[in-house]
Amino acid sequence: MKNKFTGTFLLIAASLLSVYSCKREQPKPEFKTYSISEFLSTVNFRGASFSSDQSKILVSNDKSGIYNAYYIPVAGGDPVPLTASKTDAVFALSYFPDDDRVLLYSDKGGNELSHLYVRELDSTLRDITPGENLKAEFLGFAQDNRSFFVAHNQRDARYFDVYELDVKTYQPKMIFKNTEGLDVAAVSPDKRFLALMKSESTSDHNIFLFDTKTQSLKNLTPHEGDVANFPQTFSPDGKDLYYLTNENDEFLYLVKQNLETGAKKVVEKTKWDVEYAYFSKKGKYLVIGINNDARTELKIFETATMLQTMLPKIENAEIKSVVFSADESKIAFYASGGKNPNDLFIFNLAGGNPKQLTRSLSPAINSADLVDAQVVRFSSFDSTQIPGILYKPVNASDTAKVPALVWVHGGPGGQSRTGYSALIQYLVNHGYAVYAINNRGSSGYGKTFFKADDRDHGNGDLKDCVESKKMLAATGWIDPDKIGIIGGSYGGFMVLAALTFQPQEFAVGVNLFGVSNWVRTLANSPAYWESFKKALEIEMGSLKDETYLKSISPLFHADKIEKPLMVLQGANDPRVLKVESDEIVAEARKNGVPVEYLVFPDEGHGFIKKENQEKGYEAILKFLDLHLKGK
Repeated sequence: MKNKFTGTFLLIAASLLSVYSCKREQPKPEFKTYSISEFLSTVNFRGASFSSDQSKILVSNDKSGIYNAYYIPVAGGDPVPLTASKTDAVFALSYFPDDDRVLLYSDKGGNELSHLYVRELDSTLRDITPGENLKAEFLGFAQDNRSFFVAHNQRDARYFDVYELDVKTYQPKMIFKNTEGLDVAAVSPDKRFLALMKSESTSDHNIFLFDTKTQSLKNLTPHEGDVANFPQTFSPDGKDLYYLTNENDEFLYLVKQNLETGAKKVVEKTKWDVEYAYFSKKGKYLVIGINNDARTELKIFETATMLQTMLPKIENAEIKSVVFSADESKIAFYASGGKNPNDLFIFNLAGGNPKQLTRSLSPAINSADLVDAQVVRFSSFDSTQIPGILYKPVNASDTAKVPALVWVHGGPGGQSRTGYSALIQYLVNHGYAVYAINNRGSSGYGKTFFKADDRDHGNGDLKDCVESKKMLAATGWIDPDKIGIIGGSYGGFMVLAALTFQPQEFAVGVNLFGVSNWVRTLANSPAYWESFKKALEIEMGSLKDETYLKSISPLFHADKIEKPLMVLQGANDPRVLKVESDEIVAEARKNGVPVEYLVFPDEGHGFIKKENQEKGYEAILKFLDLHLKGK
């Protein structure tokens, strides 16, 4: 029994322990905070293609504040600009196989109606897919280098036809007229066959083979139930089709099927999804990417022996894909990690060390002040294990608790991956923990997990987000009363769902171009989504069931919003129309809660231009400092 003496002794002991602890307390780690302009002075690189003489690598970067095309000398040196757009982003696709002409693509202000352009040898740009309201896609060069393949929807806005274009004249010839909403994936080396995919639902897909010689279309993957099948590539000799499937399995694995006999063989199977597979130009190497717990595990095999080729190790970074030189002697690749943005490397497959061609992180930033991503799981309301990526601020501790944000990815069916994010690092650097949750319905964790949110959006998936707060509080270094939610696109819908359907759970919400009205979004999806509309309606709900769609649409429940809300929107967004954000903002303001709204007139579904990123990201931090951190 505790008596007066015992209590007095405990008080004295506690006081002494407190004094001793203060004397022995470890100093807080020293680190520097950076402005958004410093974070955005990092140069973002994407794309890679060897020139025909292997002396240059074609890339895109946003050093000028907007993406343009550049080449980087293989011998080393600064990127050399090939385009100088000041209005619309320009992205590099490929060098031509026999000279220094370059294929590019660009849209207008983020409207996603991309056209293909050739930068000629005299530096002029030529639109090779002219037309109004047209969207074009590059499918690759033919094996013989005499032509290349393009898909676009000029004939019918709903469907992408396939054309073969001469490399010299760019004269197009239609080789597949798409009347059934099929998505083109690959062309065989001899140009005879096309591999196409048809989406029956987001979990069920069939692969079709089109024979340009006989003009016949054949279903290669007839099946019962939901099976995902994704065509990848043809074998170098054109006899087999390689594709991903999860038939009789939770995860996608790689098989090859003989086009003549139909015989199948498993090529790569793991406890995770195989993400992709492709061959080098001449077929000497097969590349396979695996989604290993939100990280990319890359494998390269010599096709003849299927012996694995050793890849270089890049410290604290993962290699997500590789590009081969025409003679297959070298590869170019990007490596990145949680603290490091994409940097371009070149590596000789005969051996030696990789050569780093870019250093993209801003010289103003010390990477030691940034934080690594950590995969963290928790048990949700129904015992389902939910994974996510946790970022812990350098200064967070049990005695210095920090606010947190639950970050919800896009989709439905997306996935947060380990890797560098300027916005996440900016927020973490300024004292916010971020948990990028992969709630039920996310890809990468098996088909049962992927289907778990079908016709249950804003319910089970949202409950996962709410349950993650318990895990965050249990860390001991997160303030349980200061947890907000942030997300873009489908993640933006989840933010609005949280503030309307679970209005007491999150202290603030930051919605980046999220859906507020599923009736309108499904009714006004872009025409070129025709092949996906049926699948989307099966998952989200049919327009015939307007009552259900309204029940999961935050706009019709906006009177429940009582926590501060911030909304960011691109005026040219073709997926989530600006009116979606206009209306939810207007309704939320009727409640008398703090609402901030930023619209970018020259952006679409996502913010590409650094000027807009700086304005938007800085505004997010100020909003959080005021309404979540309480500064």
